[in-house]
Amino acid sequence: MVDISSTLATAGRNDRDDEVPAHRHAQEALARNKREGMDLAVKARIGALSVTAIMLVFLNPNWDVIWYLFLLFCLVLVGLAQRRVGRVGQSRAELGLLFLDLLLMTLALLVPNPLQNEPVPTALIYNFEVFQYFFIILAAGVLTYSWRTIIAIGNWTTALWLLGTLCVWWFGRTFPELSDAAVQMFPDNPDLARAFDPNNVNWDLRFQQVVVFVVVAAILAVAVRRYQNLVLDSAEMARERTNLARYFSPTMVEELSTKDEPLGQIRSHDAAVLFVDIVGFTTYANGRPAEEVIETLRAFHARMESEVFAHGGTLDKYLGDGLMATFGTPLPLEDDAARAVACVRAMVDRMDALNADRGTDGLPEIDARFGLHFGPVVLGDIGANRLEFAVLGDTVNVASRLEAMTRGLDVRAIVSDAIMVAAGGTDGFHRAPDQTVRGVAKPLPVWVLD
Repeated sequence: MVDISSTLATAGRNDRDDEVPAHRHAQEALARNKREGMDLAVKARIGALSVTAIMLVFLNPNWDVIWYLFLLFCLVLVGLAQRRVGRVGQSRAELGLLFLDLLLMTLALLVPNPLQNEPVPTALIYNFEVFQYFFIILAAGVLTYSWRTIIAIGNWTTALWLLGTLCVWWFGRTFPELSDAAVQMFPDNPDLARAFDPNNVNWDLRFQQVVVFVVVAAILAVAVRRYQNLVLDSAEMARERTNLARYFSPTMVEELSTKDEPLGQIRSHDAAVLFVDIVGFTTYANGRPAEEVIETLRAFHARMESEVFAHGGTLDKYLGDGLMATFGTPLPLEDDAARAVACVRAMVDRMDALNADRGTDGLPEIDARFGLHFGPVVLGDIGANRLEFAVLGDTVNVASRLEAMTRGLDVRAIVSDAIMVAAGGTDGFHRAPDQTVRGVAKPLPVWVLD
């Protein structure tokens, strides 16, 4: 038997195989393509075998054709069974059905029809070039998107066909007088005598058939393996887009996905920085079940995150019971300040709605506070082995300190005059006395939301 496993391993030594990958997106992508491929393979099989059945009836309009129609029907059933057990990676049930598939095809092609009464040499079967029907199974196997399946088809077809030919040569019905007649017909040309001998299984041609089949199977296996790598690359891109969507708005994800390394360049420009925090959450969490604490944080973060993305912002990071968001990163827009102020107002409304629901359920309210500033920031990747996109600068520090000052002023939100000027409106905020902020030389004009 010719083994094409080593050929494929050499051709794709550095490629990934169709074992279940480690990350979820690749696993889901391969599983989805496997299911779609199996569906296509079953449909292609039914179509091809239906055409074959019609052709057999046309070529052999006799009752003995029922035997071949029955075998074709069995092949359809095996294909349906393969669809049920097919999965990504190695499956013994799937490989077992594949072997049964090829065994049925071999029996259909080489075993004499039991309904046929005419005594003819068994080797006469080869005159009808029946081996080409194996290519139907090979073509359907390609649609399963599994290079291992193609390898199995190539190896097992080779083994079964040669074994079947050996059985025909050893156990098949022969008529020596027909061989003698062929020799008498071409007494001076033994090659022609062998070619016209109905008892000759023609080993040279049989080996030629399986060699060509294995070569085609190897080429198709390499092609399928390359296709799998494309699926994995596509899944990796989808995973990267999903990771981006955790931090950036959908519009920004679309923008970033079309650029080459847009986050790797260190740069500086104006941006809005927002800090959100829950007052007294540590006290709230003490003595409460861990599940309740986590569910409270999830409800809070989900609402805040959705407003950040709804207003085109970037979720920079979660800070335990708070978060940091930016507007104008990684790419600045003209209305960054206005969207940031609108986001704060929307967050306040969402917190009012959340607290109303919690009050209905008999739960204490969540006291969230907000600090917002606008100014120059530095953007770039930090870290050595594990990179993180960071937003740095005095603007970040001032925004954090403004959020902390909400306790002393007993207000829900404090925003700097710089962002109000950039936003071009107050949006419900009112002017408060200038505040001394650590790290800022002069008192900072601020606006507050009670």
